[in-house]
Amino acid sequence: MIISASRRTDIPAYFSKWFINRIRAGYCLVANPFNSKQVTEVSLLPADVDVIIFWTRNPAPLFPHLDELDDRGFRYYFQYTILGYPREIDRHGSRLAYSLERFCRLADRIGVGKVIWRYDPILLTERTGLAYHLEQFERIAEALRGCSQSAVISLYDEYAGHRLRMRRVEEQGYRLLDERSISEGERRRFFTTLASIARSNGMTLFSCAEPADLEGYGIRKGACIDAGYIERTFGIKVSDKKDPHQREACRCCVSKDIGAYGTCLMGCAYCYATPDFQRAVAQYQKHNPLNPSMI
Repeated sequence: MIISASRRTDIPAYFSKWFINRIRAGYCLVANPFNSKQVTEVSLLPADVDVIIFWTRNPAPLFPHLDELDDRGFRYYFQYTILGYPREIDRHGSRLAYSLERFCRLADRIGVGKVIWRYDPILLTERTGLAYHLEQFERIAEALRGCSQSAVISLYDEYAGHRLRMRRVEEQGYRLLDERSISEGERRRFFTTLASIARSNGMTLFSCAEPADLEGYGIRKGACIDAGYIERTFGIKVSDKKDPHQREACRCCVSKDIGAYGTCLMGCAYCYATPDFQRAVAQYQKHNPLNPSMI
């Protein structure tokens, strides 16, 4: 079984104590996000867990527990998002310098092949257009040279739950650009330049759940939970069956997510997982790291 920790919230940043308590207990309880009365017990015994994927913007609170995970025999890797957006977009995200330092520290601790940089999502606005992203991507890629072998990108997708937040962002000068207004020449230059920047800094660039084929620009189709990557990295075989609960364009294989929607406190304007920030704060205040369930 592959454990996703988590697409639904940032477990390393906000729920590390809960997570390590559940590791020690050998299980956790996870509610169905569409039916809170339906609760599943998920084994977290080393014998039952093939690999853990951590999705985070701040892994530092988990650092004190990595030795214990290693001692217990767990295999794991990180999908680590670093974007460096202004505060109007990323309300409580870590400062760029802090994120870069923690990324390199983590890579030094567990290996550069196990920390994957996500520049995701690419939000195109009047103040964060193509030129902005090329400059920002290059700045971060150069800082992470030697600390990661892979980078992941995707374009912003609109979700109903964050339309109000995005309107507030637009009111602060970040009006969304219509992608249809971008010419094919601009699109080609943008994506081929991103791929070139990644290569020059020792990284392969992948796309994440992008319906459009970007391989002609030098960007490979990616899977954040990739059976081939897991076999190459950890020497174990897992099922490569596509996860039917993800978007059609998602190429990830089946995993079990142990997070809870509506609990992350990053406050990112574009986040699909936390539509109501104030409710997330209220949910977090109820959190008890000793409970079997996150909320």
